[in-house]
Amino acid sequence: MKPLVEPYKIKTVEPIKLLSYPEREQKLKQGHFNLFNLKSEDVFIDLLTDSGTSAMSDFQWAGLMLGDEAYSGSKSYYNLEKTVQDIFGFKQVIPVHQGRAAEHIFFATVLKRGDYVPSNTHFDTTRANISYVGALPVDLAIQTKDCEHPFKGNIDLQKLENFIKKVGKEKIPLATLTITNNSVGGQPVSLQNIRETKFLLSKYGIPLYIDACRFAENAYFIKKREKGFENKSIKEICQEMFSYAEGCLMSAKKDGLANMGGFFACNDETLAEKVTHFLVLFEGFRTYGGLAGRDLEAIARGLQEVLDEEYLSFRINQVKYLGDQLDKLGVPIVKPTGGHAVFVDGGAMLSHLKKENYPAQALACALYKEGGVRSVEVGGLMLSHKDKETGKMIFPEADLVRLAIPRRVYTNSHMDYVASVFEEVKKKKDKVKGLKLVYEAPWLRHFTAKLEEV
Repeated sequence: MKPLVEPYKIKTVEPIKLLSYPEREQKLKQGHFNLFNLKSEDVFIDLLTDSGTSAMSDFQWAGLMLGDEAYSGSKSYYNLEKTVQDIFGFKQVIPVHQGRAAEHIFFATVLKRGDYVPSNTHFDTTRANISYVGALPVDLAIQTKDCEHPFKGNIDLQKLENFIKKVGKEKIPLATLTITNNSVGGQPVSLQNIRETKFLLSKYGIPLYIDACRFAENAYFIKKREKGFENKSIKEICQEMFSYAEGCLMSAKKDGLANMGGFFACNDETLAEKVTHFLVLFEGFRTYGGLAGRDLEAIARGLQEVLDEEYLSFRINQVKYLGDQLDKLGVPIVKPTGGHAVFVDGGAMLSHLKKENYPAQALACALYKEGGVRSVEVGGLMLSHKDKETGKMIFPEADLVRLAIPRRVYTNSHMDYVASVFEEVKKKKDKVKGLKLVYEAPWLRHFTAKLEEV
């Protein structure tokens, strides 16, 4: 079998440095056991996020030099608009500086206090922006014990219909699908599920919007796993996926292969006009949306490059490569591996720690301390919340550590190193201490939380 080979050559390199163990230990304490507080120069392998951390191509860098910085009517905006219309099929294209900005201006336009927004699973910023306007995000992803289910990101259609009947369609202005489904392990959503979700919602007059930040990775999984799509191009699959939606929200920092930017797109001209009112207030004029012209150009080119099947094959299989190594070591991971990250079950790996002591965060800290690897917790710290009636904390079912792999940045030898760090942590896992919160913010607390070892 031929080895997994990067489908690109390296033109520019950035030195990285591994601090000594005592130095890493000190940095962790100074950062209050929150890896967001670390300086990037103190991190050896950075798997905190795949958002905005991609390496851009020579084609994109060349585009930066052609960026039109006009305040109004930028040529680069029209290049982006044309690209989005071609791939996603939506007429109205509104650029923003990143995905959460699209969430903010869209949800502030269409939601009111007491509304509900069902989804397969909302990610953290989506959940926060819905909650901020007083609406309630509801997660309805399928639950399956089949560890090799090919589309674990799907929404449970029966649960969705039961929920609509329970609260009434009048209280549900819209529903969303996140593709791929980040919070359940970067798992894909099948085209059949997207189609059936659309048909179900249409029965009740509820529009569907797609969180599209990893749309190309989702399309690749459809091509490889869903019968009837093996001979379709990635672009054709994308076009069909979005044909079932009224619009989409996109962080171009993921499958846009760009370091900054995003957009909201739809076909409803009246809605686009209302969203633009907030855009002008918070982001900028319609044809730049808080971005430099060169960023608009980089996104337009990145959206074209991400459709390349050879690129996607390596991308998805590099994630699998790391996942397979961890699995061989006996590290509990979410299977099958998803599109952008390997998700490790921190609660299972550090089973001696209670949920209240954030085992996934403790594991993430141990990985940095042991080998300078930075990851992110997707568990109790990020997703737990207080029950409004009882005041008790409700913790998610799984405490996961996400190893998000930046696009076109690391080689497979870097993945080998990450696996070796896990091997060392596993040997001394019983000595890993739990954590307690000493400071939390009212929104998205995991970004700024301060913790101490128990």
